Amino acid sequence: MLAGAAALAILLSGLLIFQIFLIVSERHQAADIRLAIDRESSQLHAITVQQDKLNATLRKPENAEVLERSMFLNTLIDRKAISWTKIFADLEKVMPYNVRLVSVRLPQVDSNNQVLLDMVVGAKEVQPILDLLKNLEGAAQFGPYSVQTSTPPSQTDPFYRYHVTVSYAQRL
Repeated sequence: MLAGAAALAILLSGLLIFQIFLIVSERHQAADIRLAIDRESSQLHAITVQQDKLNATLRKPENAEVLERSMFLNTLIDRKAISWTKIFADLEKVMPYNVRLVSVRLPQVDSNNQVLLDMVVGAKEVQPILDLLKNLEGAAQFGPYSVQTSTPPSQTDPFYRYHVTVSYAQRL
């Protein structure tokens, strides 16, 4: 019994030493991580200060005209970078044969450089347009869509018309 208690005491002492070693090791790792976080925070602060100085320079009245012109030119370049050929080729892949593309407005580019297509489609029946919407959902190059309006056929126009807005994956 005494030998078993001694063996158990030695085993527990070994486990205690092992746990102390692990605790000390974790503390050293935590200290290293805190130092890395402090270093990164100071770099972030320096970059933020530098960005604020640059923004102040850009906001000066003598630089405002150059900034506006630059933003205008960048917007023009973004719009020019949209490939109409690629848009129509991608639409052709998802559009059923009996759906007509009535109109497409100049694509809008949002702040994330994503293209938003605004189009009107028409068909003699509703089902082909529903097939188009289903195809848009399944196509990788098109994102979520929304149907803005729908118009039933009239005496002068035999087509169901749907005004659809869809995000397009052509990134700039």
